[in-house]
Amino acid sequence: MSHSKARHVVDARFLPPPEPFVQTMEMLDTLPDGERMLLLLYREPHPLYKVLDQNGYSRATELQPDGTFEILIWR
Repeated sequence: MSHSKARHVVDARFLPPPEPFVQTMEMLDTLPDGERMLLLLYREPHPLYKVLDQNGYSRATELQPDGTFEILIWR
């Protein structure tokens, strides 16, 4: 899976909690219908997955060789 063409990206790899969650939710609030967003983190966000599931979002996660979790999110 290649996420390099995602137009909406939150690179939260160096942000302290809760900023990755806050920025992800803010982007999802403004994400146009049919668009996808990409979240970049150095750890897998299990609490975020619950919120996404509860709100009808789909996701695909891929661990990159550098330790980055690429999480593609859409509805």
